[in-house]
Amino acid sequence: INEFTSPGARFYLGMAEDADVGRNSLQGYELEANEYFTVEVKESEDGSKSAELVLRHSLDRESEQSLRLILTALDGGDPPLTGTAQLWINVTDANDNPPVFAQDRYRARLREDAPPGSTVLNVSASDADDGINARITYGFGEMPAKVLQKFVVDAQSGTIKLQEALDFEDTRAFSLAVEATDGGGLVAHCKVEVEVLDVNDNAPEITILSLSSPVPEDAPVGTVVALLNVNDPDSGENGQVWCELSGEAPLSIVASSGGSYKNPELVLAKALDREEAAFHELVLRASDGGDPARTGTARIRVTVLDANDNAPVFSQAEYTVRVPEDVPVGSVLVTVTATDADEGLNGYVKY
Repeated sequence: INEFTSPGARFYLGMAEDADVGRNSLQGYELEANEYFTVEVKESEDGSKSAELVLRHSLDRESEQSLRLILTALDGGDPPLTGTAQLWINVTDANDNPPVFAQDRYRARLREDAPPGSTVLNVSASDADDGINARITYGFGEMPAKVLQKFVVDAQSGTIKLQEALDFEDTRAFSLAVEATDGGGLVAHCKVEVEVLDVNDNAPEITILSLSSPVPEDAPVGTVVALLNVNDPDSGENGQVWCELSGEAPLSIVASSGGSYKNPELVLAKALDREEAAFHELVLRASDGGDPARTGTARIRVTVLDANDNAPVFSQAEYTVRVPEDVPVGSVLVTVTATDADEGLNGYVKY
């Protein structure tokens, strides 16, 4: 009998036979006490009496899969004689139970460098029904196409796997809607929250926002030569950066307020001298706090602009010339020379 059978349903059980006649013959039936069924006597025109099983209350296969009841036939003798038969009632399943997930919400953490094919987690649902009604298949509910491209769920096992590479800098978490459907079409839902863990997969990037070049050689110490930006899209220590300069140059790197090197400045650390070095080449190196650390570099060339900071210098401080008294007018007595270490007009010497 199917568990969806409505109360009042009747099931013919047949009839008992009694060789006696009259009052000593079959008079009726009795059914063992139970909460589901009763028995009624049906009398035909020829006087024969058959038994019908009547359902009084709805069945539930999940609480009782079968019932064994004793049906007794009684005659009217004194004392009465009885005969018995065993009723074995199997309750067949109806799809009256939806699947139930072991958890309403699952949480998983996955490194962003996890390769495609990595297992995220396994969801599990059960169904109290039987047979095909308890056979569960898993799938995804309505979700953005971007999410569906990243993950796949095995219809039979409920195992969720990664099918496309993750990128923490693009998406830091995913919310998956998972469905469990039984053989009768009933559906259950659960949520799977996937947290993407950052990996130090980005090196710092240095951008020169502004560069003052050439720099006058008489510029004061502390003059800002360049404004920089250092960006690392990683998070936490993986995104923390610090900077250093390499190369012999009268420049230094200064962190921005709060000690951060996100927007450092390049400043003059000591006076320039174009006559000593007409330009300076240095390498700015930015490193993050990852393990192992990643680094980024930028080459910077600063040209020194001449200032008129050098006076002309004669080749000799004193010239001694002996001149005969009869030397003709217009004769060259001596040639004096002076040089200037500056360049351009600043180094042009007039006498």
